Amino acid sequence: MREKIIISLCGGTGAWERPYLEAGYDVRLITLPEQDVVTYVPPENVYGILAAPPCTMFSLARNRYDNDPRVKPRDFAAGMNSVNACMRIIFQCQDSLAFWVLENPVGLLYKFLSKPLYTFDPWWFDGIENWSKRTALWGKFNIPQRRYFVYEDRADAYNVRIRCKKRYSLRKSKIPSIADITCGGQSEKRAITPSGFARAFYEVNQ
Repeated sequence: MREKIIISLCGGTGAWERPYLEAGYDVRLITLPEQDVVTYVPPENVYGILAAPPCTMFSLARNRYDNDPRVKPRDFAAGMNSVNACMRIIFQCQDSLAFWVLENPVGLLYKFLSKPLYTFDPWWFDGIENWSKRTALWGKFNIPQRRYFVYEDRADAYNVRIRCKKRYSLRKSKIPSIADITCGGQSEKRAITPSGFARAFYEVNQ
């Protein structure tokens, strides 16, 4: 039996596709600098596509720099280059796809892709990510099963190391956010797909 091909577009760290790789799928990571989604030509018979184009130009966090002359202005056209490339690849593979999904933090991308099919926070699922970072998903896929509906039900609730001590205080009335942990920096950590969500998504999209 031929292995099912999973393409991960702009995957970066490879966290989202890891459950598929561990299960023996033919996983192909298409990300810079090795490969560019803009010029990528997909193979035939792709089974599933995971897409995570850069959120830099769509992030609400960028609002704080709107009047900062040191920061390049928001450029939707540039931001849509990767998004359009992902959607082009999805369209090319549509006849064989069992599922496809495009991810971005909740921000301004909905203005171009319409309302997302699903949004989630990392703390909803089993995994080490017990913080909030609202994320939107567009596509054709089965909704992952949420594990926690009340933050306090997590055994590790509020057990988060706050880095921005001057800006944030850890209170039991406040679910810690990814900003509490990264202090607005560590872009690589902020971009990693939560392990609990990745596993939950895989479980219902195989």
